[in-house]
This record gives sequence, structure tokens and C-alpha cells, in this order.
Amino acid sequence: MITITPYGAAGEVTGSAYLVETENSKILVDFGMFQGDKDDDARNVIPGRVHRMDIEAVVLTHGHLDHCGRLPLLVREGYRGPIYCTEATRDLADIILSDAAHIQESDFERRQRRALRKGHKVNRNDAPLYQSDDVEQTVSQMVDVIYGEPVVVAPGITAIYRDAGHMLGSASVELYMDDEGAKKVVVFSGDIGPPNLPYLRDPEPPAKADVLILESTYGDRNHKSLSDTLEEFESIIKDAVEKKGKIFIPSFAIGRAQQILFHLAEMIRKGRIPALPIFLDSPMAIRASAVYRKHEELFDQEATKLTDEGTIYHDLRSLRTCVTADESRAINDEKGPFIVIAGSGMVTAGRIMHHLRNNIDDPKSHFVISGYQGRGTLGRRLVDGVDNISIMGDHKPVRAQIHTLGGFSAHAGQVDLVKWYEAVALGGMPTLFLTHGEDDARTVLRDLLSDMFSVHAYLPVYSEHLEV
Repeated sequence: MITITPYGAAGEVTGSAYLVETENSKILVDFGMFQGDKDDDARNVIPGRVHRMDIEAVVLTHGHLDHCGRLPLLVREGYRGPIYCTEATRDLADIILSDAAHIQESDFERRQRRALRKGHKVNRNDAPLYQSDDVEQTVSQMVDVIYGEPVVVAPGITAIYRDAGHMLGSASVELYMDDEGAKKVVVFSGDIGPPNLPYLRDPEPPAKADVLILESTYGDRNHKSLSDTLEEFESIIKDAVEKKGKIFIPSFAIGRAQQILFHLAEMIRKGRIPALPIFLDSPMAIRASAVYRKHEELFDQEATKLTDEGTIYHDLRSLRTCVTADESRAINDEKGPFIVIAGSGMVTAGRIMHHLRNNIDDPKSHFVISGYQGRGTLGRRLVDGVDNISIMGDHKPVRAQIHTLGGFSAHAGQVDLVKWYEAVALGGMPTLFLTHGEDDARTVLRDLLSDMFSVHAYLPVYSEHLEV
């Protein structure tokens, strides 16, 4: 008997984690952080069932925080086993986890200072989940995996990684498992990217699955086409140039920031927009860009050609990187037009918060939302059209122009999810579980797959034991 228990991303899009059990082995597939409001923060724990078990390995699909963010917590509590991932995932997870630890440590120090001034004690719940040394230990336990090459991760379990096309180093994972003398192929899709993302190769679906755990982030809709998205983006930039306005792009530091820079370089190269100042105001995105340059072997053909020729770097001569806080603050003194790319992507932390506070009430400013916004996040409230926001202790009217460019998403839209599933199903109809999607999205995808393929997709909930 194989048992799979989701401890996150079951009816939601953060906290991806699956406990996989066989007669002989117990492993985790991903162990991500919940992101959103304070209720989500409180869920960033090690579930009791995982805590009580002797986990033999972690299989990590990619380095985004919602897939790897609880790993240092697991290590802090004594886990010393291997964490299997691609080399690029290890490098990017190092950046993401280090940043998460730094934010937690800084927030705790600020709360300590505030409590000391008031003569109070710091709430123990405010202590960091983990610290920088926990991250260092976590990264030291990561074991590199090469796409397409089998690796034994635990007794009776062999993994093969396939490129998921979602971020650099991301993977869908095939687990070949012994089940009471029979061989079963259990596939975790991870996060699947759309075709034709800049830099990345297209997703590679596994040829077969007996059991498939499929993401459903955009199971209920398709993205606007990339050409239409770029046309809208171009019009926003031209409007800002004409009115000497400012453009702020809350961006995930890894993947989205590099994607946007790729498109800006292309627009400048083709003369569609002027070479206006572009500020990459994200130390994490700057470090991630260096990782991209390190792993050019993973690029698609177009990006490889442009990189070899030096074209992208030439086109982005107006790019300025802001490493220090002083360099970030200096943007306040700049006159428009210009573009700022800053984290975080869901407007929950980072330097974008300062830019938002200083510019959200300016009608000439544009805020371009370029990725999925989880429930409870400030980014989601902006997308939903709130009139006022509370930010960093200030109450501000929303007078800036808010744009949503879904065509920049690094997640496959509905039609691409269906095509990916169809490619897997050609090898035989798998038992299907839909996760990593809010209930509306995965319900629509379930019904669509049922109509098209006569398959019943099950929608698991948190901590439900799925016997397959």
C-alpha cells in the first residue's frame, strides 16, 4: 500500500508538502511555506505525523518558498537526511531560504526593540521559524540530481526528474515505487510552466503514471496571450513615458524578474520603447540573475543565442541594480519616467512595500501586478480593486493605476494543464489528484478533465490520507 498525505497546497496554492509512505520507506515531496495572512503564518509547523516519523529523504521539485520554505525548520528539528534537487534548484533555494531567514531575524529584532522600549516581553510566537545557520545546514544536505537520470532516494523508491519549465531547475518528479511486489509510477507534477517562457525549456511531461498529483493553480482559466500581454505592457510604459510617470512592478525575485527584463530588452532592441531607466531593486533578484548566468546550459535555444551574442546585456544598458537600502531609497528622488522591479511578488514584504507607501496615492504612477496573488495578500486586495490600504502603519487611498498582466505567469493556464495531462494519459489513465489550486480552480479543472477524458479527479484536503 502506498499512502500520500498532503500537508499543504490542498485547496490552496502555498505550503506544498506531501508525505509519501510505503511498507519500507517514508519520504517528503516538497516542504513549503504557507504565505498570506497571520493565520497562514501560524500553519508553518512540522505536522505531528511527520514529526513522529523517521523521514528517509526529501524530494524537492523546485526552489520557490512555497515548496521549500519549511525545510530549514525540519532540519532545525534534527532532520539530517538527503534533500534531492537539481543543482540550479539548490542554488536558487539557497538564495530564497537565506532571504526568508534574514526577514524573520530582522522582524524579530525589530519586535524586540519595540518591546524593550515599552517594557514588555516579546511573544514567543514572534521568534523566527529558523535562522541563517539552519539554512546553511539545509543547503549542505542537498544532493544534486540530473534531469532524466534515475536516482535511488529511499529503499524501493527511485526518482527521475523531468524539466517542468516553471523556473530554472524546476522539475516534475516520477517516483518508481515498490508496492507489495508490484511496481507503481507515482508522478508529482510540481509547478508546471507554460510553453515559451523566456530562458526556460518547455515542460517535459512524463510518459506514464499510475498515480498523478497534478497542480491546478490556473485550472479555471487561461492566461491572456503573451503577444497581447506584451502589447498591454508596452502601452503602460508609453503612457508613463508621455506623462513622466513611474512604473512599479512587484515581482518574484526568481523567474519573474528575469522574465520581465528579457521582455524589456526585447522592446528596447526593437525600438518599441525608449531606453528609460530600469531599477532592479531587489538584492535577491540580482543574486538570482547571477545563478541564471551560471546555468546557461538550461536555457532554451533563443536565450542561449541572445546570451552568447551579448545582445540582452547590450539592450539593458539603462538597467541599474540597487543592492543597498540607500540605493533603494535614492529612487524616491528620481523623476519619472522610470521602471522599478522589486520584491515581493505578492506585495507581502520587501522593498515594494516602501514604493507602494510612497506612490500608491499618485495618479501618474502605475503598479503592474504580473503574477498570481494568493488569498489574504495585499497584492490580491489591489487586484480586487480596494479603494484604500493600510501599509506600514499608514492609511493610503489607492489613486495609482493598477494593472494585472496575467500573461506573464510562470504557471500553465488551463489549456496547457490539459495538454500536459493528455501527454501523460497517453501511457495509460492514471489515478488523479488535483492539488496546488484554490477550490474554484481545481473544481473547474476536475469537471473539464472528466468531460474530456472520462477520468475522475479527486480533490484532497489537508492531512487526508490517500491510499493508492
